[in-house]
Amino acid sequence: MSTFLARRPVWQVNYLAALAACVVVELWGLIWRAAGVPMRAAGLGSPHASTITVGMFAMGTLVFTFVVVLIARFARHPRRVYLRTALPLLVLSLAAPILAADTATATKVVLAVAHLIAGAIIIPIVAWRLGIPRQSGVRAIADGARPPSNQPPAAATSGSPTTSPAKFSSGTSPSQRS
Repeated sequence: MSTFLARRPVWQVNYLAALAACVVVELWGLIWRAAGVPMRAAGLGSPHASTITVGMFAMGTLVFTFVVVLIARFARHPRRVYLRTALPLLVLSLAAPILAADTATATKVVLAVAHLIAGAIIIPIVAWRLGIPRQSGVRAIADGARPPSNQPPAAATSGSPTTSPAKFSSGTSPSQRS
């Protein structure tokens, strides 16, 4: 994946993945709405269908993803806990559209596939980010952790002469030394 994502806290990676999934899932819903699939479904326990408005796909995606990341946040093995929670919940989430009363079969299929699309986007990205090992209480960056602030950065290896950080402690600038 990206070094950009590796440097972000888990909640930000989750948010960005959920945002991407929201866009894709909303487009999915709009395409099928334009194709004539009735976007009316009954909620859990409701006998009558109500209109699925633009934004409802996104809202469901965001709520689900943040709950699962919170569960994994305090785990000793966050990636494992995340996957063991997210995957069964994804499967369970399919029950809502499939069992919805007063809902057309085409709508049920569109909604169920929307759940799978969101899961296919979010789960691998967040699981990858949670898999980056912790280092000093902070997740390590995929291409190496930053040094603690009390230590100088590593010397450059570009081939140019470098001066050891210890030589700067004398109070003289590099140009005054010979």
